[in-house]
Amino acid sequence: MSANVLNRDDILQADDVQIESVPVPEWGGDVYVKGMTGSERDRFETSIIMVDGKSNQKLNLADMRAKLCKETLCDVDGKKLFTQADVKELSNKSAAALQRVFKVAQRLSGLTDDDLNELSEGLEESPFDDSASD
Repeated sequence: MSANVLNRDDILQADDVQIESVPVPEWGGDVYVKGMTGSERDRFETSIIMVDGKSNQKLNLADMRAKLCKETLCDVDGKKLFTQADVKELSNKSAAALQRVFKVAQRLSGLTDDDLNELSEGLEESPFDDSASD
């Protein structure tokens, strides 16, 4: 057992969301990437699941990197830079730049490739379907 057992207040007051500066040469400088909170991660995961009229679920990988970048790109104080309305435009940016930010966002948010694979278990894959509700 750990020597320092936390109580409710310790947990709720912990400053546990990290922000990291990431160089993005394609964009001409550095950006800040913030790890997701639990609700932000749930929102991201929900955004890549599409339910059709028959309650069938499909994994929708369209704009996945832009969706994660939307949740995690921030200013120095942690305020988000983008909204849902920016996802399509953000998805048209350099794939290399988005991937660089995506990997840091994954690490800071505890979102592994295995987590993404687990999400897709039992789902049909629809990588280019733009009809998902966000």
